[in-house]
Amino acid sequence: MSDIFREIEEEVRRDRALDLVKKYQNLFIGAAILIVLGTAGWRFYQHQELQKSQESGARFEQALEDSRAGRPAEAQKILSDLEKSGTSGYRTLARLRDAAELGTSDTKKGIAAFDALAADTSLPKIVQDLARLRAALLMSNDATADTLRAKLQPLLSGSEMSGLAREVIGLALLKAEQYEAAGKEFDAILTDPNASPQLKSRVDLYLGLVKSGSVSK
Repeated sequence: MSDIFREIEEEVRRDRALDLVKKYQNLFIGAAILIVLGTAGWRFYQHQELQKSQESGARFEQALEDSRAGRPAEAQKILSDLEKSGTSGYRTLARLRDAAELGTSDTKKGIAAFDALAADTSLPKIVQDLARLRAALLMSNDATADTLRAKLQPLLSGSEMSGLAREVIGLALLKAEQYEAAGKEFDAILTDPNASPQLKSRVDLYLGLVKSGSVSK
């Protein structure tokens, strides 16, 4: 008897399941279609973004090639286009490179372009710091150490580029024959955890110049 009741119970369950499927089949099918469309749409989006990124990368490489080949006008045209229509990463790279191109022909315009990047809070902090450092480098031939320090102050603590910022300031002090002050900047680089081995190796050379200059004075 128990087998009969079990069979009847299973039949009832099947009938209920069939009724549910018939009643809600359009919803089930609609949900399945949405899932398929969503997956396909996401894959299409990824494909499009990858294609755009590859196209932007190729155009950026062409701009670099034009620059190396002495075609600055062509390079800047590509970079300007990338700033407007490139993928987000290449838009930023194009702005940085465009500022560098400007700096080779007009120092003031290059500094202004890097300053604009440094002030753009929509950019990652490391990009802002890099722009601030590049602006200071363009200024370094004529600016005093105090002017450069004021420019680079945001980088001197907590920035990945703190050592490079101190290098710029230290070299300006060395140029001005302020050997003791220069030595302090270079010593700070040696204890900076963000300073690379290459930078610390350069600092060893600078400290040799500091010592020889201090002795000769």
